[in-house]
Amino acid sequence: MAGTARHDREMAISAKKQLAESTDPIEKLRLQCLLRGSAGIKGLGRVFRIMDDDQSRTLDYKELTKGLRDYGVMMEKQDIQQLFQHFDKDSSGTIDFDEFLITLRPPMSNARKEIIAQAFRKLDKTGDGSITVEDLRGVYNAHHHPKYQNGEWSEEQVFRTFLDNFDSPYNKDGIVTAEEFLNYYAGVSASIDTDVYFIVMMRNAWKL
Repeated sequence: MAGTARHDREMAISAKKQLAESTDPIEKLRLQCLLRGSAGIKGLGRVFRIMDDDQSRTLDYKELTKGLRDYGVMMEKQDIQQLFQHFDKDSSGTIDFDEFLITLRPPMSNARKEIIAQAFRKLDKTGDGSITVEDLRGVYNAHHHPKYQNGEWSEEQVFRTFLDNFDSPYNKDGIVTAEEFLNYYAGVSASIDTDVYFIVMMRNAWKL
């Protein structure tokens, strides 16, 4: 299913160690996101999406700085400037939001991306490019959940809590896009060394 707490703990320990030695601003930001667990990069993406008032899918330097601050990322001013310059290749004064997030994702092999896409397609029953509570009916069995069994939660609550795993901690809308799903599993992937283990984990989790 979603990334386990154990994976998140291991990843945070590893990220903390690497952060102490890292000098590259992109790597520093990536590691600060991974310190927050599997959903860290996706959460940062959500913060920027909320800030993108004009839906331009670009960020200027001020927006980038504010977004990082709002998300609680501690970075030196010169690191942020370097980060911005790296992405602002055409010196337009803005950076492309999607390119920024893709570069921030820990590198993943095509085999990993393909198995993540397969899992997404299986969950997206309606085929509309996002996963909602409706999609989960018949794909994810809520009846095994302990809180459903003891009557504390309804099926709907189990589904919503499940979707919240993939959603940003700051803006849970109960809709998970393919991009959010991939960003989430890019985080999980960072804590798993071999492709074989990652693929087996995904196959078992989603019965692929």
